[in-house]
Amino acid sequence: MQKKFYILFILYVGCLATDLFAQNEFTDKLAEAAFSLTHQKVEYDATYFAISYPGGDVPADKGVCTDVVIRAYRKVGIDLQKEVHEDMKANFSKYPTKWGLKQPDKNIDHRRVPNLMTFFSRFGTTQKISTEPKDYLPGDIVCWNLGGAITHIGIVSKNKSKDGKRNLIIHNIGQGQMEEDILFEFKIIGHYSFRK
Repeated sequence: MQKKFYILFILYVGCLATDLFAQNEFTDKLAEAAFSLTHQKVEYDATYFAISYPGGDVPADKGVCTDVVIRAYRKVGIDLQKEVHEDMKANFSKYPTKWGLKQPDKNIDHRRVPNLMTFFSRFGTTQKISTEPKDYLPGDIVCWNLGGAITHIGIVSKNKSKDGKRNLIIHNIGQGQMEEDILFEFKIIGHYSFRK
């Protein structure tokens, strides 16, 4: 009996280790995908665009903070446009209504920070919000309130700040897709990890 328990315990620990390795591998790939975006020249442009579905994107030289997240996830095989739109079609009342829409809009819904926060909280892991840099791991998604009702989103990088204390953030806050030391520059209102 004790031998069976020991074997089951070893198998259980092995499964946990395999899942943790897969999670770390995915988040590393996501962080690398986000970093690759910093090499593309993108002008901050919040214009509403009619885009194809699924797999639609605004013009490659345009974008906002959410487009960094959307493009990084697309590089690792996840289409947030499709994922968010399908969930909003089925669960529209669970999403913010501040834009006065009566139904989902596949062109813009995934490009709104509050909608991504709702989606990540529903299908990802909501991580704790803290002032400890060690809690923010590469590939994590962080959301901020910039003041008033202005929200922002970015991806935690694998690269560290100059002092080595914090991971950098890959985002677009108006100057294009870049990697910066801004983790604690604004009030953090969301912290997530998401993989499918």
